[in-house]
Amino acid sequence: MNKAKSIENKEIVQAIVIADSYNENFQPFTASKPLALLPIANVPLVEYTLEILNRNGVEEVIMFCSNHTDQVKRYIQQRQAARCTWSINMTVSIISSESCRCIGEALRDLDARNMIRGNVLLLGVDSVTNADLTALLEEHKRLTKLDRGAVMTVVYKEGLRRMRTGNEVMIAMEPTTRRLLHHQRLELQEKEQKFELPLEVFLNNRDVAICHGLLDPQIAICSHAALPLFADNFDFQTRDDFVRGVLINEEILNSRIYVAKLFREEYAMRVNNWQSYHLVSLDVINRWAYPLVPDMAISDFRQHYKHYRNNVYRHRNVRLSRSCELDGDLVVGEDAELQDETFVRQSVIGKGCRVGRNCRIVNSFLLDGAVVQDGSVLEHCFVGQDVTVGATCTIGAGTVLGEGVEIPSGLKVSGLLLQANPPEDEWGGPFQKIAERAYTVPVADEEEADSDSEDGAGVDEKEHGEVLPSSNQLIMIGPLTVRYPASVYQPSDDEGESGPASPVPEDANIFLSEVVESLKRGLAERTNAEYLILEINSSRYAYNMALCEVNYYVVKAILQIMLQQEGVGTNAVGTLRRLLDYFGVVFRNYIRDHDAMMDCLKAFEEMFSTSDTIRAKIAQLVHYLYEQDLIEEDVIVEWYEGLEDDSIKTTLSKLVEWLQESSDEEDEEDEDDDDD
Repeated sequence: MNKAKSIENKEIVQAIVIADSYNENFQPFTASKPLALLPIANVPLVEYTLEILNRNGVEEVIMFCSNHTDQVKRYIQQRQAARCTWSINMTVSIISSESCRCIGEALRDLDARNMIRGNVLLLGVDSVTNADLTALLEEHKRLTKLDRGAVMTVVYKEGLRRMRTGNEVMIAMEPTTRRLLHHQRLELQEKEQKFELPLEVFLNNRDVAICHGLLDPQIAICSHAALPLFADNFDFQTRDDFVRGVLINEEILNSRIYVAKLFREEYAMRVNNWQSYHLVSLDVINRWAYPLVPDMAISDFRQHYKHYRNNVYRHRNVRLSRSCELDGDLVVGEDAELQDETFVRQSVIGKGCRVGRNCRIVNSFLLDGAVVQDGSVLEHCFVGQDVTVGATCTIGAGTVLGEGVEIPSGLKVSGLLLQANPPEDEWGGPFQKIAERAYTVPVADEEEADSDSEDGAGVDEKEHGEVLPSSNQLIMIGPLTVRYPASVYQPSDDEGESGPASPVPEDANIFLSEVVESLKRGLAERTNAEYLILEINSSRYAYNMALCEVNYYVVKAILQIMLQQEGVGTNAVGTLRRLLDYFGVVFRNYIRDHDAMMDCLKAFEEMFSTSDTIRAKIAQLVHYLYEQDLIEEDVIVEWYEGLEDDSIKTTLSKLVEWLQESSDEEDEEDEDDDDD
């Protein structure tokens, strides 16, 4: 009876995924395809969303679609039939309403269907993250027990320096409880010299924390009362409207919003315009969103891409000329072909693409089946599916070529949105014919743009008519502020089967210092130790460290931190035990097979020559690791026999003798048991 009751009371973990952005920021792509199928590093956006939800234990996903619903349904059904990773333990239901024009209407529709059972994750299909959503959900549940009026926890991330994407906000919150007091979206142009905050924020709260330049990835955890608030307030068209409305009417609605800030090692970004698409693509390639990276087979059980140095990802089936140059930070998809003297950097080449001779492709994104003929230059542009770019063309910054566009040879195009056919809507605005299969996308005039704001797709307005910044702003692909350090390695002539180059000693020292810093900070803040693994892996790929070197430096970093602890001279084993109570997850993640254990002991060997404490206590420390099943006996003996330093062998001799005697006794006991 009790068991049946517990099963009945168990709350199913649900998530609402809004599959549309309700704007035209991704024209002409979204004219014929859903935003959910916009690829990041050759993987559709929806896969990133469903994969991270599955990894966080979500059991039911409700996906709300308004545009190209049939394509989304067909894709989800195909992936479920293929038994992808997220389809096994998670159900995905698609709710469609073609008349829906904003997120507020979508949530009102879901509320009317009574599909939400309790606390629910709310995010857009354009939100790319590797955050621990389970922890955020549990924290929200804790808040709702303390404050029954907690209707939403909004998630923010520290912003980018000297860069605006349209996702930045400034907030005020109560620092102890993290209750949101004020919310203001920042201007894209980054021209603010001062800010205005309501005086009541400071009069009514003893402590106020102001956070400027936070990134808003449009991820939130909602209580059961959140959707009814959308249903009762038809002026809540966007999530910003909801936040403002609740803050203004907190007492009347008896509702409050709380803030959750992601850890530094967690990634979250919203793909809400072409420039943020550019940024997130490079972030994924540079492994900031790990484990959502190309070589980890996102939502698939089979690995398709191989990761080479300088963050070059190549499908196993590609055709590359020996004279083409893959400079770094790029993805080359299945059956792609790059011919002689072609140069590619910080770009994505889709499945079946053909790139001719002497081409230059930089910060550009080619979808499946695109063809670039000889001598063409592509910079900071997006090339849609089955597009043909003729010979000696120049496609400049901000250009977006829609599906099927054909650019004649020798043409120069810059900053244009082009589609293959003339617009069908004669009221859509002026357009221009560039070629037989290239027409400019109609641009709405200012009056029409203003009218769009009434349905939540354009700008936001205050009651007295002041225009507020909106997250839905059209920004074209352009040069980014320097964000990724240049690699210290030069691509080799043969990138084929060569392994990773050994880092220079300077890089090894930097890597070690970063590992020590990460472990120290984690120990001081007592953050989830699994986050440290992600941070160490990020540093590993940044400095191109081999796994054996990572094992060695992780152990060396732990030993260095141990030597800095108080009382280590008199009780080294106790100090190591206390550290491994926290670092044990990290230690076991790396030191788990014969070779890794050998790397661990080599770190002890290195520290033996530089530390008096290690020199005096090495036998006891190694013995402790053996007792905790962290190091195996045969590994210790093999390491001991290979030592060349007589002093360390003398120190360890008694330990090794004891291990061998114990092993012999166990063998004799086993023989006696067999005789019996």
